[in-house]
Amino acid sequence: MEIATETERKYDVPETFELPDLVGVGGIAGVDGAETHDLDATYFDTEDLRLMRNRRTLRQRSGGNDAGWHLKTPGDGEGRTEHRLPASGDEVPAELTALVRAIVRRHPLGPVARLRTHRVETPLRDADGRTLALVAQDRVTADSDGTQTVWQEVEVELVDGDAAVLDEVERRLFDAGASPAQGPSKVARALADRLAAAKAGATTKPGATTKSATAKGGTAKGATAKSGTAKSATVKPKKPKSQVNPVILYAREQRDAILSHDPGARRGEPRAVHQMRVATRRLRSTLKTYKKAFDANDLRGELRWLAAVLGAVRDPQVLEEKLLGLVDEAGPEFAHTAQRVRAHLEHRIGTGRAELAEALESDRYLDLLDRIDELVDRGSPRTPDPVKRARKVLAKADATLDAALASGVEEEIHESRKGFKQARYAVELIAPSAGEPAKRLVKALTNLQDGLGDYQDSNIARGVLRELGGDSFHFGVLYGRQEQVGREALAGVPALAKAARRRKVRRVF
Repeated sequence: MEIATETERKYDVPETFELPDLVGVGGIAGVDGAETHDLDATYFDTEDLRLMRNRRTLRQRSGGNDAGWHLKTPGDGEGRTEHRLPASGDEVPAELTALVRAIVRRHPLGPVARLRTHRVETPLRDADGRTLALVAQDRVTADSDGTQTVWQEVEVELVDGDAAVLDEVERRLFDAGASPAQGPSKVARALADRLAAAKAGATTKPGATTKSATAKGGTAKGATAKSGTAKSATVKPKKPKSQVNPVILYAREQRDAILSHDPGARRGEPRAVHQMRVATRRLRSTLKTYKKAFDANDLRGELRWLAAVLGAVRDPQVLEEKLLGLVDEAGPEFAHTAQRVRAHLEHRIGTGRAELAEALESDRYLDLLDRIDELVDRGSPRTPDPVKRARKVLAKADATLDAALASGVEEEIHESRKGFKQARYAVELIAPSAGEPAKRLVKALTNLQDGLGDYQDSNIARGVLRELGGDSFHFGVLYGRQEQVGREALAGVPALAKAARRRKVRRVF
């Protein structure tokens, strides 16, 4: 599979539009070598357009320089990520289906629209002959649900240029009569009415952070201006109030994060696996903090299962980085030790990736996603005051840590770390409304959690070294150094705890 980042801008243009002279704009020195293509694309989605509702498009296209299967997903900034596979029949390739499994679930993918495009593509080159961008003048004929739509548009896609090129070209196009495109994609324009109906029929759309819908201006929803012979009363719009409480909003953000990192986690990408695991833990922690409001004990157990499967990949990745760094510091005579550590942990990572891939394709995982949707889209449960709950969870974590430091028992220290993790997530939840004081507390709790984590990581690392090295001198040296790391980490915890308990830091309460 080829994966590329696509950065482009789209414009609607009138029937009589002519591409203006772009030489001299944004470093453009030449516009020769235009090519003509006839493109024929069939777009696939579920019946209720789950992909398009989540800003994803899937098509099979012939013609042009990149014929085949294309899946476009949201990227960073203006860019989008495009996954490409060669043409292979009329069935959606399994590799692409896997990348959208968390969104489509068990819903089949089928053709929803056909777009035929006559394209004139002009390269915009600088003085050295580099192609800064491509300008595509498209005449589009779209067929869907028995309706045919025809329009013209222009696309400008970056190649070796930067955003400044797009800005300069855009200004020249606007001067020539272009305007921003009506929709984010051609197929979105072709299916505009059906897409609007699909969005209206969905309580929230998985994969995108939910925003409370409030009327802006006009008459109040459900009310009409009264008038009569005696007097008239104008209905003034009331200041809208969000009907979604912060607990639900935070839970939805975690659901959305799980879905957005699912494709990368399937590929075993370290960052995606980590972020998906963090979102899973945050959601599980929220259900624990507000367990009286959510009837979700079984769901918490399933989230624990998902976090464990993700951890089977992520934990050895982190451990490998730490131990190999330690071996490098020890010197070249530890090279054989490095080989044994790498082989052991790479095996664990490979096994974990296989188990994760199987888990993410399982009915158990899809059932979990359905249940999360049902939970976070249900509405606003009656929950205790989030600030009071955060204060209570934090107080419990403080007490657990004090007892653990007094006893020195490793398991109790680990439990205190989990307590502060729950507290940190509870404070994160109130941060949007509590502002800077909550952000300071989150930072202090993160530092404390990291300190406790360094101690725990040292214990785990020593366990692996003991398992691999036995009585080996070199492993013994590394074991001793990890022991020292653990002692130093634990010795720093009281100061981190004191910093997190300062009155200024806890002013949010």
